Amino acid sequence: MRSPGVTTAVSLACVVLYTVRGAGTSQQLLRITVQEKDTEIEITLEGRVAGPWVAELRRIWMETTPRLGARKLSLDLRNVTYSDAGGEQVLREIFAQTNAELVTSTPWTQYLAEQIKNSKSTRI
Repeated sequence: MRSPGVTTAVSLACVVLYTVRGAGTSQQLLRITVQEKDTEIEITLEGRVAGPWVAELRRIWMETTPRLGARKLSLDLRNVTYSDAGGEQVLREIFAQTNAELVTSTPWTQYLAEQIKNSKSTRI
């Protein structure tokens, strides 16, 4: 038998998966997963935050923003393999609006997180 707290947390979790492929190659992949919980929304990025995928990340962020409310935002960057200047700019804008938790695991993603935190940004 499940406890009421666990049932509530599971039933309120919502995962939205966006996958954008370019030129049919797996190297040109960005996977964006949005998971909504009671107290936080987590956006997980996997792959390259570059080129046309920057616009897709911005679009998904604009759709997610109204649902954020008082919840915290977590940006999971552990599986980001590359980000161009446009990708970094969108991540800076999201961070500037939310002071999101940036989750990293490699020296490169730690560097990316520092770039996002330490740079001034304009709002979306």
